Amino acid sequence: MRASTLGIVLLTAIAVGMACGGPRFVPDDPRPNEILLRWGEIRQWRVDAGLAVDPAPSTMMQMTKQTVKQAESVCPEGHVVPKTCHDVCNLSDAICDNAERICEIAADLNTTWAHDKCTSAKASCREAKQRCCKCSETDSKASIKW
Repeated sequence: MRASTLGIVLLTAIAVGMACGGPRFVPDDPRPNEILLRWGEIRQWRVDAGLAVDPAPSTMMQMTKQTVKQAESVCPEGHVVPKTCHDVCNLSDAICDNAERICEIAADLNTTWAHDKCTSAKASCREAKQRCCKCSETDSKASIKW
């Protein structure tokens, strides 16, 4: 009788712990893995674009309430990408595309972990777009003849 009581207490404790625990993922749910895959791609593309692996904390703070579209609105309207900046600007587009997908999944999952990955992705999008605009500005100034 004592063993069965102990078993019931343990099962109850496990059930309460699972009900009150942190984020739960369904084991067969591929969405967390997709977030990790896309977030990993962003980190590699940041390095390829000459950025640090992770976005600056100040950019992360700015992005908590922003959408991806707001994050990528960095360059002036009518921004034309010169040929010399295509690589860095194409990387910034890819980063922002991944950020958009990560944030869509994060909204569905509605966990702190997923929202943190979304914020990081949006900050990466912002910094990559800034790098693209800066490249374009530098290139256009170099081509001005005085």
